[in-house]
Amino acid sequence: MLCTHSIFLYLWEMHKEESIDHHLRATWQAVSKMYNEQALKQDSTMATAFVLLNIDYEKGTPSTSLGPKMGMEATSLSRILKNMQDKGVIYRQRNPKDGRGVLIKLTEFGKEKRALAREFVLRFNNVIRNNVTPEQLNSFFEVMKTIDILIKENSIFNRKEV
Repeated sequence: MLCTHSIFLYLWEMHKEESIDHHLRATWQAVSKMYNEQALKQDSTMATAFVLLNIDYEKGTPSTSLGPKMGMEATSLSRILKNMQDKGVIYRQRNPKDGRGVLIKLTEFGKEKRALAREFVLRFNNVIRNNVTPEQLNSFFEVMKTIDILIKENSIFNRKEV
């Protein structure tokens, strides 16, 4: 068994190609860049498309549930929603079930933009699925699920063992 000092030396000398977080970050940056390039062609952003995809198509979505649903801070979301409203893709409506709340609803233009965003996401997923085996994809999902669980359980930096 390696001693703590040896583990730190190993980690210190670890090449980025061996680092899990490097691959997560680099791949997410590539995906983000790809989506932003496509969104820019539509005079939009990836963040806007993400919001569009998380708004209920028919009923709208309470503004207070959008942030948590997407893992986004309220201030960032407010800025995006204001921009989306200015561009005419959403509108705000008083929530009939909760007079204090506001529903974010899609305009017809917003529904068109949402359909485009959905096409981009489906295309990305289809291309990936056509280029990896089901076993590879299942392994990927299992690893991602494990990482997520370990983080949510606060098990990364609170464990005594490495």
